[in-house]
Amino acid sequence: MDRRFRFGILGGPSHSAAEWRQYARRVEDLGYSTLSVPDALGFPAPLPTLAVAATATTALRVGTFVLASTVREPRMAAWEANSLTTLTDNRFEFGIGTGNPRMNQAAVDEIGLPSTTFTQRLDRVRQTITHLRELGAETPVLIAAGGPKSRALAGAVADIVTLPHGPFATREEIDHMVAATAEAAGSRADQIEYNMNILVHGDAIPPWVVPLVGDDLDALIKADSLLMLRGTPREIADELQRRRDRFGSSYITVNGYHLETFAPVVELLRDK
Repeated sequence: MDRRFRFGILGGPSHSAAEWRQYARRVEDLGYSTLSVPDALGFPAPLPTLAVAATATTALRVGTFVLASTVREPRMAAWEANSLTTLTDNRFEFGIGTGNPRMNQAAVDEIGLPSTTFTQRLDRVRQTITHLRELGAETPVLIAAGGPKSRALAGAVADIVTLPHGPFATREEIDHMVAATAEAAGSRADQIEYNMNILVHGDAIPPWVVPLVGDDLDALIKADSLLMLRGTPREIADELQRRRDRFGSSYITVNGYHLETFAPVVELLRDK
């Protein structure tokens, strides 16, 4: 596995069509590798949104971070992912997971789908990836693997693994998550690209991130939260290199709120 750094933006497409195309071009111009969007009912549907971003750019990759299996029938999700891969000349990264509690509840309350267990949702992730592979698409698959069973599946079938965790998870806990994923991967462990998602950059917590990390900046600093990066671009670059050495995390995504302020770090580390 090539462990050179690459960087992605997790953007919320709350823009007009023209603004979204301009935003995608700015992401590409600043040297980011990927523009990803979440799967949330408050935003436009992910795959059409990404198709627009791809047509506005030339080399930028686009991805889902991540589709919720709760609301995605496996064969349909695989068909749509394969189609987007084809229409973007293989610039699509297919992220999928079992869904966060809010999305899973919304599937029942707002969409009217039947409730599902975690085991059922994880099986839908597995089925979707199987169908996608059967279609022959050259689509990198990212799995959000927060628990042991998800990590076992990710180790077995994913190209990219992101390890969701709470704001106060320790480095030792992340060590354990990476080791468990590698154990599940067996002989293909060196083929997995590890993603680390940064929610807070600098000394401000974006309002929409508060539900995920809280509003106590000092607590995050004291806990050495791995969801946060602070310091000069050079200091942050050095910290990311330490994290890559320890966790293997060479694919770094940051909240779209930090698009411009994080760009100097991208400039220092891209492809290194």
